[in-house]
Amino acid sequence: MTNAQLYTVIALCIYAVVMAAIGCVSYGKSKTLDGFLIGGRKIGAWSTAFAYGTTYFSAVVFVGYAGQHGWNIGIGAIWIGIGNAVLGCLLSWLLLANRTRKMTKHLDAKTMPDYFEKRYGSKGMKVLASIIIFVFLVPYSAAVYKGLGALFSSVFPAVPTWIWMLIIASLTAIYLVAGGYMATAYTDLVQGVIMIVGVVCLVFAVLNHENVGGISGLMENLGNFQSLPDDPNPVTGEQLTGIFGGSSFRFLCFNIMLTSFGTWGLPQMIGKFYAIKDTAAIKRGTVISTIFCTVIGCGAYLIGSTSRLVLGGQLPDGGIDSVIPELLNRVLGEGVLGLILLAIIMILLLSASMSTLQAVVLTSASAVAVDLIPAVRKKETKSETQMLLTRILCLAFVACSFIFATQNIPIIVSLMSFSWGLVSGCFIGPYIWGLFSKKITKIGAYAGILSGLLTVGGATLVITLTDSFSAAAAKSPEMGVAAMAISMIVVPVVSLFTKNKKAEAERVEALFKCYNEE
Repeated sequence: MTNAQLYTVIALCIYAVVMAAIGCVSYGKSKTLDGFLIGGRKIGAWSTAFAYGTTYFSAVVFVGYAGQHGWNIGIGAIWIGIGNAVLGCLLSWLLLANRTRKMTKHLDAKTMPDYFEKRYGSKGMKVLASIIIFVFLVPYSAAVYKGLGALFSSVFPAVPTWIWMLIIASLTAIYLVAGGYMATAYTDLVQGVIMIVGVVCLVFAVLNHENVGGISGLMENLGNFQSLPDDPNPVTGEQLTGIFGGSSFRFLCFNIMLTSFGTWGLPQMIGKFYAIKDTAAIKRGTVISTIFCTVIGCGAYLIGSTSRLVLGGQLPDGGIDSVIPELLNRVLGEGVLGLILLAIIMILLLSASMSTLQAVVLTSASAVAVDLIPAVRKKETKSETQMLLTRILCLAFVACSFIFATQNIPIIVSLMSFSWGLVSGCFIGPYIWGLFSKKITKIGAYAGILSGLLTVGGATLVITLTDSFSAAAAKSPEMGVAAMAISMIVVPVVSLFTKNKKAEAERVEALFKCYNEE
């Protein structure tokens, strides 16, 4: 065993013990359905802010997006991190957090499908939303397992990838099944601290690499960069130093919109607002979460923008997804301090992914246990039964995600390309308009969900038939942005022509009085 492997194993063992301990401690606070799903609506500012941020950024951001966009775009890729912090975090908290907390508390809604049913008086909408969540979020978690397993395999090449995925799945299952949302809130706080420390240390180490030469050296060296003769994707120094992404400006804009506004309709993100305890906590959480997302988002893309310099312009054998792992080995692969920091970074990437996974799994499990099954059975289900079923389904979904990740199933992995934009495109219109306007109707909300589904599904079908499925996957950011925009337009337009009946209008009028309550 090399020193890098030894330090990583030690760090992983310490991390596993801490996570398991948090799950056990949280068990006593998650014996009710409210406690298990939303922490009894008593989660404080720091825990909620870190939960939001750590769910936002998984290892996919570091290894996939930051590596790919930093390599291809250069310094302009940092705008994605800025957009995520300002649009995806700050603006989301300012506009949505307090209204979501008050509305869902008044409705006693614990999940996004539950909110749709009680806001629009439609059990069918609850079922439809539950199916969408199940179909498109579980494959997403499988893809995250697969990516994280491959990352650890780069440090431990002799250990099969599936073993790492099993370890990750087991850790997630232990504290999530035991402690529910309360455990995830506490673990997200720990994971968030690890992520901040890791990113700050890594930025410092990368900028001081001999091929980079600090901030001033970064701009100068990127400006003088020349691609190798055999580079399959040659770029110029002008492109890499272009403040607004150079020739990639349009691509950059779509990715900023998708990854920023997409959070406004994702149930695993919005669920954080259900659980925060009061308005004062929201004000503090807004500041904390924005600072966290700025550090993590901008730090990740800054690191990615240095990749061509650190790697000498040579794309690793593993392709674009190997850029960040190879960068870590080059920067931190020597010296005791570097190896310790490498171990911390590996735990950082593990933390980032596990926080995303636990949010996705809890959202998917509750969609089936709390929303779908009771609606289909058409019978009142006891809270204790729903809670037990949710725990079982959390375990089952972790197992399913692991199995999907270990089987090279093309359709499951490919669904990840569409899940973010499709789920948000379906939910963003009915969710946001439902918070702000009394005039939104059930038919208008249905139209918003179906328009998001048809926009992505229809475009995917047309492009696949005329070109290929991979071509459709490459267009997924544009599809997601279009779905969100269309949903936001369709909901109020359809509602304008489908007025609520008198009894429903009076119910909604009374519902909106919740904003006058604390």
